[in-house]
Amino acid sequence: MARLKDIAEYVGVSISTVSRVIQNDQTRNVNQETKTKIWEAVKELGYKPNQNAQNLVNKQEKNKARTMKIGWVANPKQAETNPYFADIYTGIRDTLTSNDYTLITITKDELENEALLLKTLYELGIEGLLLIDRIDDSLIDYIQQNVPLVGLDFFYTDKIVAIVDYDREAAIKKVVQHLVKQGHRDIGFIGGGIDETYEDLHAEHRYKGYQHAMEEAGLPIQPEWVINTKWKMNNSYEKMRRLLKEDPFQLPTAMVCASDMMAIAAMRAVIENDLRIPEDIAFFGVDNIEMGKYSSPPLSTVEIPKYEMGRMAAKTIMEMVEEKIKLPLKIILPFELVLRASSNIKRT
Repeated sequence: MARLKDIAEYVGVSISTVSRVIQNDQTRNVNQETKTKIWEAVKELGYKPNQNAQNLVNKQEKNKARTMKIGWVANPKQAETNPYFADIYTGIRDTLTSNDYTLITITKDELENEALLLKTLYELGIEGLLLIDRIDDSLIDYIQQNVPLVGLDFFYTDKIVAIVDYDREAAIKKVVQHLVKQGHRDIGFIGGGIDETYEDLHAEHRYKGYQHAMEEAGLPIQPEWVINTKWKMNNSYEKMRRLLKEDPFQLPTAMVCASDMMAIAAMRAVIENDLRIPEDIAFFGVDNIEMGKYSSPPLSTVEIPKYEMGRMAAKTIMEMVEEKIKLPLKIILPFELVLRASSNIKRT
């Protein structure tokens, strides 16, 4: 295991200089170029601080001035390319900005290396973290010892952290129940898994909602009608197209989709195969993104209060940073069905 001495020799500075940088000691100035070299050496050599060093940093953190910085741990492209995340991000940004906080985007790579994690927390002065991208479970407890956390999205629903979310299982159960009342019996599912490779579909809450609602209705689940897209629109399109080609005489009459984007892609495959929506196959999505209003036909969906999720997450992290609340709150926001033309025909 690397020692402070190893880092000092690697960079060509004194051990005390290395110690001051790692412990975020502000009593003596170290220029930025040297700091950068030390953090790079920490990463290269795999140095991990001992508990005494961590405790010292924690003590210093309590005494330092406020930075008013909150970290947003997400894939940088999410807020730009995915409407669901974009609305959440806007709610977070607007709320923090109006309360004089600064939102700092942090990648998961900056957290999953302990040395970079220390740099992120102590050199950048992050006071709290909002988690929407998945990070290793082993890091969650470690980070919570240093700064407050609030998790969003399905990665954090079952973790012992403060979360802001909606009940994914209940939302899909309600969709299936609605379709059953419409006369559907042959209902398929399109979604994605929750593990690192998104393979584990059966553990995902929206799939569980579909599974439980089908069981309650006494309806069988046809495995060939369950599509794992791994959350990629192209997979949704291609796998739906394949399903239509393989057995065109035995198809579901409705598809429940775990997101609007997955639904819109699959709907394209149906239309290209000269089938009608909803007469031949009805579709129901989740998220109520703007695009769903203008699909052909307009997509029935579950309205998720995305902006409000962001606003509540920002409000919660601020209150945790300011020590107004200390318990890991679980805030579950309501949802509602939005009925449009993609599912508006009753079957007899």
